[in-house]
Amino acid sequence: MKPLIHLPPLSPLANQWMSDLMANKPLLDTLFQAHGSPLNIHYLPAMDENIHTFRKVFEKHGLPHQLYYARKANKTQSVVERAAQNGIGVDTASYRELKQALEAGVSPELLVVTAAIKTAQLLELAVEHNVLVIIDNPDECELLNSIAKKHKKHIRIGFRVSGFYAEDKKLYSRFGFDINAVAPFITTGCFPDGGESHLVYKGLHFHLDGYSTTERGAALTQCIVLAKRLETQGLKTEFIDIGGGVLVNYLQHKDEWNNFQQELKKAVQGKCDEITFNNDGLGFQLIDGNLHGTLDAYPYYNEENGATFLENILNYRYKNYPSVSELLQGKDIELRMEPGRSLLNQVGMTLARVVFRKKDARGRWLVGLEMNMSQLKSSSADFLLDPLTALEPAEAAPTEVYFTGAYCLEQDILLKRKIALPHLPQVADVIGFVNTAGYLMHFYETQAHLFELSTNLSLKSAKEQYVFEDFKEECSEFDIRLPDLRRMTNS
Repeated sequence: MKPLIHLPPLSPLANQWMSDLMANKPLLDTLFQAHGSPLNIHYLPAMDENIHTFRKVFEKHGLPHQLYYARKANKTQSVVERAAQNGIGVDTASYRELKQALEAGVSPELLVVTAAIKTAQLLELAVEHNVLVIIDNPDECELLNSIAKKHKKHIRIGFRVSGFYAEDKKLYSRFGFDINAVAPFITTGCFPDGGESHLVYKGLHFHLDGYSTTERGAALTQCIVLAKRLETQGLKTEFIDIGGGVLVNYLQHKDEWNNFQQELKKAVQGKCDEITFNNDGLGFQLIDGNLHGTLDAYPYYNEENGATFLENILNYRYKNYPSVSELLQGKDIELRMEPGRSLLNQVGMTLARVVFRKKDARGRWLVGLEMNMSQLKSSSADFLLDPLTALEPAEAAPTEVYFTGAYCLEQDILLKRKIALPHLPQVADVIGFVNTAGYLMHFYETQAHLFELSTNLSLKSAKEQYVFEDFKEECSEFDIRLPDLRRMTNS
């Protein structure tokens, strides 16, 4: 007989506003009555703190710098407005992202277009407003030049670079120009048939896959060297943009993170009961009796995150070069970065109501929530955090459940992890998924079955109230003014 298992917890880091909200049943009832389920809640002051944290690192090193919020991480317009209020830029990756950023009042000087596919419509808008464009390929370069020529404008551009060397390995990317070939193109190749160029070189840009500070430090060093080479040919590099991918730490305890992985391996090997739906290994597999693979999930617990992540890049020494920070001293090069997830750390929660409870044929409790799997999804194998709950009091015993969603798919399991709750939830109880603003709310959200998109509400701190802003699509905004969360909770 398999031993009884105590489900390994994964306790999330959660700001006080999240606990206050979950404890405020009258407020939750009002919000769900007005907007339905699920709700995405954004607390914008947390974004201010994240911006300040990164700025302090750059200031410590005495480096000219600018932050750009990676809009693709979250579609809520109020986040873009908050970026503008903080004096940071916005990295846009589509026509609508650029259009909305302009409408939100972001200065064109603080906008950049980095889209993987840059349509003529997008580039027309960029040229009209004199927005910086990052060039990815020769065809893009030619199209932008022809549009700028038509409008009789000269447009600022940067070049996306890839193919860097890190630890004697060449890094592959399908994006950008190879580091070994980009200089000749910048100096002589970006001209249509030798004609007049309407493009003005301003800087270099890269965005690396994964979360390695070593790779970012190596890439940045190689860009600094490239900038020096270009300067000998009369081209001044005004900025180098290191993209995003800054790690966020989601969990309170390292031991919990390590223990979860050990218990998952045991479950996959059949040494204990399942701790994931249908014993999903989340990357681990049992093949011929042997365990293979690795955890295919975001590193939800990590100690190299936020300011420390950036510090490690700036202090990195590539081969025999001085540190990145030392190389940049006196160069008059603005160091830019485009964080998304890390600027939204502790900014958001996704809330959903319980619709049903039932036992399946294997005796497992399934708790159906009024949402679907696309509304809590990223490229990670699973969202590995315990949720917060707003449960009606009950005398029942602790219960293990799986949360299921509204799509007519067997795979619509909102969390693959089995979750331990103090008791079985009641219909209309609220489940809160913590820290979901970065890439989890919207990046893969779909409207199968013609379901409505989730409602996005932003909490704007004020002396007597929070302002809730509904932003479902670009032209349907309105405010609901409700009393202060903390004051209501304490009343």
